[in-house]
Formats: sequence, structure tokens, C-alpha cells
Amino acid sequence: MANNDNDSALSKDIEVGKIRALQKRIDTNSDIINGIVDRLVQQYCQPLDDYIDFIRGILNDEKNPPTDRELDDFTLNIPVLLYFTGEGQEALGIKEDVAKAVKMELYNEAYEKANTGKATIADKTAAAELATQNEFITHIAYQRAYKKIKLRMELGSEILQSCKKVITRRCTEYEIARVDPARIGGQ
Repeated sequence: MANNDNDSALSKDIEVGKIRALQKRIDTNSDIINGIVDRLVQQYCQPLDDYIDFIRGILNDEKNPPTDRELDDFTLNIPVLLYFTGEGQEALGIKEDVAKAVKMELYNEAYEKANTGKATIADKTAAAELATQNEFITHIAYQRAYKKIKLRMELGSEILQSCKKVITRRCTEYEIARVDPARIGGQ
């Protein structure tokens, strides 16, 4: 059975002002990191993003569905854009690896510097983590950017597959329309 004393003790210790201040700090720092990540992603995804926005504009025109020519354009251009975006993703992956190596190198140096006579492993770890906060965040930014680019590429591939399905459906409809109605039970 749960102890109700713990529930009431916890609620007495909560300081709403401190929580809100912490949330504000988290939001501010997250905005900074999101800005860094978005700049990295934009550097490699801008052409793909622009083209997907172009497609969205065509799809939003409900009165005029995409023409066959537009669908052909989509199926030819998306793979090319994915190709170059994939190249960028791999370049970013290399930067992520380098960021991780730099972070670990500086972490190890800070850990060794904290090797005073009375320092415990926990003391050394805390000192090294504190000394490498910026490198840690930089590594995280590269990781997140890599994941965002990967997601965009996957979604771009899904859009490409959808275009191909629409083209196949239209071709089937055109073939059915060309068939002699007498052959399929018509008048």
C-alpha cells in the first residue's frame, strides 16, 4: 500500500516559482540549441524544403489537382534533391563524429586535471562534465540535426512513393477509359 505521507510531503516541497524559473531557463537554452540545429538543417535541406513547399502549394489548390506533367516533375526532381540532401547528411555525420571526438578529448583532459590527491571519481567526473558542457551541447546539436535531416529524407521518399502511386492509378484509369465499352459489358 502506498504511503499517503509521501504524497503530502512532496507537495509541500514544490516551489512553483523555482519550477517556472527552471522552465524559462530550459526554454531559453532550448531555443538557442534549436536555432543552431535549424541552421545546420537548413544548410543541407533548403532545396528539398523549398521543393516540398512548392508541391504543397500545388496540392493546396483543390480546384486544380496536380497535372500529369507536374507529377512527372515531382518524380524526377525529388530523387535528385534527396541525393544531394543525403550527401549533406553524411557530411553532417562526419561533423557529428568530430564533435564527439573533441568532446571526449576535452572531457578526458579535464578529468585528468581534476586528478588531485583527494578527488574522488565522482569529483573528477563532475569536474570533467562541467568543463565540457559546451562541447556536449555542440555534439547534441549535430546529433539532432542529423536526425532531422534523416527524417526529412524519409518523408521526401514517402512523398515520392505517393506520387508514383497517383501516376500508376491515373495510368490505370486512362487504360480503362480507352477500352472498348462493348468488351467490358457495355452497350
